[in-house]
Amino acid sequence: MAEHDSDREDREPDEKGVPFDEDAAWQAIVAGYGQEPPDPPGSRPFRPVEDLALPEPEPPGEGTAGSEEPRPSKPLGSSISFAPGVGPRDYTTPEPSEDDFDEDDEGHFVPPEPPPLPTADTTARFAWLGVVGGPVLLLVAVLLGWEMTWWLTTLGIGGFLGGFATLVMRMKTDDDEDDEPGHGAVV
Repeated sequence: MAEHDSDREDREPDEKGVPFDEDAAWQAIVAGYGQEPPDPPGSRPFRPVEDLALPEPEPPGEGTAGSEEPRPSKPLGSSISFAPGVGPRDYTTPEPSEDDFDEDDEGHFVPPEPPPLPTADTTARFAWLGVVGGPVLLLVAVLLGWEMTWWLTTLGIGGFLGGFATLVMRMKTDDDEDDEPGHGAVV
């Protein structure tokens, strides 16, 4: 790739047949600096920012000579500018007080205390110990390099399977509490 680029550099001006005069190009750029190019035909002239809110000027020849109205000296619209730190995003709502409410208002909503968590019985505790403790025991045995004896494997895998089966068997279903058959709405 580098060979191709270096080879191309030498041949490029000759391929076009016109020698490239870099100094003349720079002189043309410097001579045209600061001059505004002419507007293309059919375009409207540039309006400064201060005059953007003024009404659009009529092109010459379209208006009547008698309907000449004086142009307003100020723009028709205006912008609102805020001082730093004062504006719509800096507004904070006042804190409500008890005087703000009528006799019809109930005041602020305070959620009730949540019910206490149910206590787990001994069977559920041992089931969770087997589900969590079995894989942890096997992981510790592998990390510490213990020999995998039959009792260690049985305790880890059996504890997990037994605890999982116990928890699944003790799950409550919604069907146990329904008096009506089906799951539709009761009217």
